[in-house]
Amino acid sequence: MTKVRFYRPGSFLRVPLADGSFGYGRAIARTHDAFYDYRTESPDADLDRIASKPILFKVAVRHLEPGSWETIGWRAIEEPLARPIVQFRQDVGDFRRCTIFDTAGNSRDAEPQECVGLERMAVWEQSDVEERLLDTFMGRPNFTMEHLKVRLQ
Repeated sequence: MTKVRFYRPGSFLRVPLADGSFGYGRAIARTHDAFYDYRTESPDADLDRIASKPILFKVAVRHLEPGSWETIGWRAIEEPLARPIVQFRQDVGDFRRCTIFDTAGNSRDAEPQECVGLERMAVWEQSDVEERLLDTFMGRPNFTMEHLKVRLQ
């Protein structure tokens, strides 16, 4: 059985991408990471520079590849990153049934249109996050992200 690794919330992560560049993330909860709009050709460990970049997305990640994402530092999580993460669920049998919920335990029924722009509840594999980051930086659609978008009809 493979052991899942949890990064300490507040840890900065350097994510190697398939083209040899690097993306950057931050552990923000036991299972959730946030990923910055920041890519470099060579490794960067300047936490101030990394933390100054906007967040692209926040998702739950299953860390099964120990050491593939390097911890490059730690600092307490700032208030904007500590806010509850809002996601949605959509019924597979009846796409009109959706629920919006957050990591603080709040939830409510919703129309599919209200879920546009939210992340679907899912646990991402590290390799899928790496692919999504590179696709975002390259300006191309990401297959997994497209598949997980809310179904409107």
